[in-house]
Amino acid sequence: MRAVIQRVSHASVTINEKVVSSIAGGLLVLLGIEDADDNSDIAWLSNKIVNLRIFNDEEGVMNKSLLDLNGELLLVSQFTLHAATKKGNRPSYIKASKPPIAIPLYEKMIIQLQTDLAKSIQTGVFGADMKVALLNDGPVTIIIDTKMKE
Repeated sequence: MRAVIQRVSHASVTINEKVVSSIAGGLLVLLGIEDADDNSDIAWLSNKIVNLRIFNDEEGVMNKSLLDLNGELLLVSQFTLHAATKKGNRPSYIKASKPPIAIPLYEKMIIQLQTDLAKSIQTGVFGADMKVALLNDGPVTIIIDTKMKE
């Protein structure tokens, strides 16, 4: 799995000109799933996301996590995170999982994040043409790949 994690002041997902999900502040997570991903990737990544110390403490130092702040999370599936750009100018998405594999893993990630945060999260709609709006706070953007454990 690959995740682009952005600390945001607010974020939302709009489909067909209707806002379907939004958060006031916290993390926007774009998630790419590949066929090699499994439950261990879900558990490891969810734990990493909720415990990343990328929010400022009282002294302005990034020392608090989403869990510490009881912050909000918006999870959006994004197969383009597995784009291969080595050859030519048209990205290949061959590594990105197709819906029969990706949807169950995406749904498990939602459940795992909700369990780890002990509350509901907001999500995009898998496979939909989404417009994602955000105000990156910092800006703080972290990229994590579970296969490299970094």
